[in-house]
Amino acid sequence: MCSSQYGPVAVEFSLAAILQSNMVIQQAKPFSLWGTAPVGDTISLAGDWTKTNVSVVADATGHWKGQLPVPAAKPHDFTPHTITIIHRGRRVELSNVLIGEVWVCSGQSNMDMEMKPALPWLRGVLNHEQEIAGANHPEIRFINIENSFKKTPQENAKGTWIICSPATAGDLSGVAYYYGRELLQKLKVPVGLVVSSVGGSACQAWTSREALEADAAVKAKYLTPYLESPQAQESLDSVKTLEKLFEVLARPTLLYNAMIYPLRQLSIKGFLWYQGESNKNDGSAYTRLCTAMLQGWRKDFNQGDLPFYYVQVTPYNWEENDSTATYYARFREAQEAMLQVKNTGMAVTMNIGEVKDIHPRNKKDVGLRLARIALAKTYGQSKTVNMGPKLKSFTRSGATVKVTFKPESLGAGITTTDGQAPRHFYVAGKDQVFHPAEAKIIRNEVWLTSDKVKEPVAVRYAFTNYPITNLANNDGLPAMPFRTDTWDK
Repeated sequence: MCSSQYGPVAVEFSLAAILQSNMVIQQAKPFSLWGTAPVGDTISLAGDWTKTNVSVVADATGHWKGQLPVPAAKPHDFTPHTITIIHRGRRVELSNVLIGEVWVCSGQSNMDMEMKPALPWLRGVLNHEQEIAGANHPEIRFINIENSFKKTPQENAKGTWIICSPATAGDLSGVAYYYGRELLQKLKVPVGLVVSSVGGSACQAWTSREALEADAAVKAKYLTPYLESPQAQESLDSVKTLEKLFEVLARPTLLYNAMIYPLRQLSIKGFLWYQGESNKNDGSAYTRLCTAMLQGWRKDFNQGDLPFYYVQVTPYNWEENDSTATYYARFREAQEAMLQVKNTGMAVTMNIGEVKDIHPRNKKDVGLRLARIALAKTYGQSKTVNMGPKLKSFTRSGATVKVTFKPESLGAGITTTDGQAPRHFYVAGKDQVFHPAEAKIIRNEVWLTSDKVKEPVAVRYAFTNYPITNLANNDGLPAMPFRTDTWDK
């Protein structure tokens, strides 16, 4: 390295680490290639589908960037392509490259959870042996971004693009795998999955400093206390215990710097997000935090309002055995509020949790529900039902409460998944004390009564920490938890 008025100058040619053979590149968007080279050097770029080369020049800091036009992917076209980069007569070829759909998959352990077991914490997805054995999908490619945390934004992240096969699928996130497989089967185009996730991580760790500073309330709650703490001055090399690691994974910006920022120039279709357990006590503050994170990501990637489809946290008993606790329900409520942000969607998991395991094994339904959202909202398959019953309104007739749901959430009608009466409905009178309600499905409504509440004024559904629900539409999508009150009691 040498220096100039612009700062350090690269003197060696390099290509960004994430740009590799076997990758999938985003269809119908310019594909960026970037790296370093001596100042003023020319780099020639070409794809085997382009008619002319693109030439770029390394700038005064020794960095270069160019873009290749990429055509729309054609269904059933899995042709491998080659990208050629030439610098001073040296050729670098990216081979076996596919053109399709690319998604960044991020979050904490439930996104990170691989198809195969990683005992004692992760038991693998349901039927993992059979699922992995059947995962012969060379049209799906994935890269696991190596876990890292840094105090400053990094230009490169480590990882290797891998072809999905029975020999490799065990290393792929279960949620990402089922999501990608569904897109492949429905769209008939290649799918690339960039998995950048870390177990135990908090949302603020995935958020840029700029984004945290842009919202005064978020800055005050998450960034300022950290910057004013001794931890901000600590060397990250001191992380030697699991307890210390979890504390570091809650520090602002560190994962963003190492595992999101290096991806920002990659052309993608959108983001998947499965996170929240580490922020479970944040309540409504999480809505602003996650919104800030997303706004920062969208700004960095500079590809418009990229889709952001996320998973509402699954019922789990946080070792307190209090069936009436609601702080996790309030956190889910904060997650649902993210739907007010443009181009977002939420997969509900209230019927597939395991109350004694924070890492439920049914990742197939999670991935498929995310895929339903994408197919409906991103890929124009408007007839794809992508949500379960969602509250529209409630009315009272004497002691009976009638709950109605939004028409677009009903699908072919509502039902229960086990043939029993709907569970986890509660009603309250003016005393604000909730009591279990007897629930019946009448046409596409749920009617509620309780002997203990003669004049109900409020309804709650699945609004506790770990209710495993059975109310769904006939497409198998569970009803979204709700409350009609704003009581803090």
